[in-house]
Amino acid sequence: MLICGIIYKAMHQINILIHVLAGTVALLVGLVALLVASKYRWHVRFGRVFVWTMVPVIVTGLAGVFVFQRNSFLLVITVLSGYTCFAGVRTLKLRGKSPEWIDIVVPVCAMVCGFYYLHYLFSNGHYWAPVVTVSGVGALFLITVYDLSRSFMPADFRKKAMLYEHVYKMMSSLTGLVSAFSGTVLPQYKPYSQVVPNVVSLVCTLFVFISIYNNRRSQRNVILHSSR
Repeated sequence: MLICGIIYKAMHQINILIHVLAGTVALLVGLVALLVASKYRWHVRFGRVFVWTMVPVIVTGLAGVFVFQRNSFLLVITVLSGYTCFAGVRTLKLRGKSPEWIDIVVPVCAMVCGFYYLHYLFSNGHYWAPVVTVSGVGALFLITVYDLSRSFMPADFRKKAMLYEHVYKMMSSLTGLVSAFSGTVLPQYKPYSQVVPNVVSLVCTLFVFISIYNNRRSQRNVILHSSR
């Protein structure tokens, strides 16, 4: 039993180390990908690294909750960041086409984790501020319900919404990392250390949405003038 306990603790520490290292790399790379968004090739390169580094972040985060039974309050941020990253990539891969089976299974699994998290909250109470936990669960359900309803949306609408979806979902994934990081490193400033990154992310997302809309309108005007 003693040896098993030592191995268990060692594995838990290794899991934490991988989680922290991968999370730090993903956070830095994600910020760089955001800053070079106007440079397509660099954005794609850093974006791919961000996606791949998110894999160990999510795996170790889920292991910490379900295997090592630690800090279940981080579950919703882990699932939200992981799912939005997945969904943001899938949005570009589908390019307006109807969702495939994986686009149904993954959001359903994410929703199951969300319901489990709500059950945990009602059973154990809030450790983090309710404004953080409840908004996180609400965001998770909102995105998954939207994605599950994409099968019933017109193909033209899915194509038009593709870029907006990608921006929102990838920004949400990155914001989840920032929020988890700031909430852990700056616990004395909760809930502001977690709320502020979300507010900043929302403002940045709206700014990008406006830029995308203006660019598309400018392109339409150019096409109209050239056709006259």
